Amino acid sequence: MIFVNARAFVERNENDITEIIIQTRNKLNEESLELPGGRIDLYEPLLDGLKREVYEETGLTIVEVEGSQKRVDTCGINPDFEVECLDPYCVYQTIKGPIDSMGIYFICKAEGTLLAEGDETLNIRWETTDEIYRLMIEDPRQFSDVDRAGLKYYLKHRIGKSFE
Repeated sequence: MIFVNARAFVERNENDITEIIIQTRNKLNEESLELPGGRIDLYEPLLDGLKREVYEETGLTIVEVEGSQKRVDTCGINPDFEVECLDPYCVYQTIKGPIDSMGIYFICKAEGTLLAEGDETLNIRWETTDEIYRLMIEDPRQFSDVDRAGLKYYLKHRIGKSFE
């Protein structure tokens, strides 16, 4: 069995400083920094799952998903089999570990008020990309196993911060 996840880089730009949402995962025997997102339900459209997960964990409503205007689907062609295609920011797949999973990262804009606590999340906050980079250099293991690679990819390709 493989799990499929939708994950969000929820961005805002204040005074030419890019910030993203990070939070602390608060599950039994698991506490790490992470991005909002989670498992897609069976046959749930990816963008619907992304919006649901971000709302449950942060209280924010996604109002824009970069690349979503390219979405196409086959709804109505064969009512017994429908597919959608999207343009995500990047994807991941675990290549070793206890859980086989893949996930799709999207860059989003959101509105609303952050929750104090979300669905198994605490300390939900906006953090500058400079601070995220510093935390990743300081101790990348403080971030979830899944989001470490996604954050490295984002910081390198979106923000221009190198890890070499």
